[in-house]
Amino acid sequence: MASSPIPGTDLPADHHHHAEQHKSHRAGWLRAAVLGANDGVVSTAALIVGVAGSGASVSAVRVAGIAGLVAGAMSMGVGEYVSVAAQRDTEEADLRMEAQALREHPRAELAELTQIWESRGLQPELAQEVARQLTQADALAAHARDELGLTEVSTARPVQAAATSAVAFSLGAALPLVAYLAATRGRSVVTVVVALVALACLGALGATLGGASRLRATLRVAVGGAAAMGVTMLIGELTGATLG
Repeated sequence: MASSPIPGTDLPADHHHHAEQHKSHRAGWLRAAVLGANDGVVSTAALIVGVAGSGASVSAVRVAGIAGLVAGAMSMGVGEYVSVAAQRDTEEADLRMEAQALREHPRAELAELTQIWESRGLQPELAQEVARQLTQADALAAHARDELGLTEVSTARPVQAAATSAVAFSLGAALPLVAYLAATRGRSVVTVVVALVALACLGALGATLGGASRLRATLRVAVGGAAAMGVTMLIGELTGATLG
């Protein structure tokens, strides 16, 4: 049986509420988590196989791996905080500028908001009414969203990004380090295999959480990680042969 159309449109009414499961609200922490874990796996695994390739002892590789884990986690955390904090400062400066403009030139700002809605396809009269109602409700929020593109989802969160990145890096770095120390033979090979599996899983997980193609993401991170470890191992072997 056909459903009754929605009043004022030709669209049929749904009997059940339809809500899409969007992924964009995960963008901030997801980017930091995937980047941190990926960097932790690649950099630590590359460091381990590079140092091992130079002929260093297991104890030396262990120290290098632990130092790389700690230094990398701190670097990722601080780097993320500084970067995202700078973004937040820029957003806050834009909001202050917009708030001042709303106080000093309310009519011009209303006209600007009206033009934005006209450019999105509304008729001039409707665009003006929409702009007026949005201004009455919360003028700054309306301009932040429609003029500056700032929303609750996209707002910079430096502490969240820093913590997520540092923890994710530590977890990612621990995998190749534990693999190297736990192996009884072929330590470098085991480390590379574990790292590649971890990278493939990270690529698939990140794509799943973000709603992207799993195959493409998996290949991207796995191939990149393999190249990084291969180059580092080669340099380690050449360095060990030259200086050893």
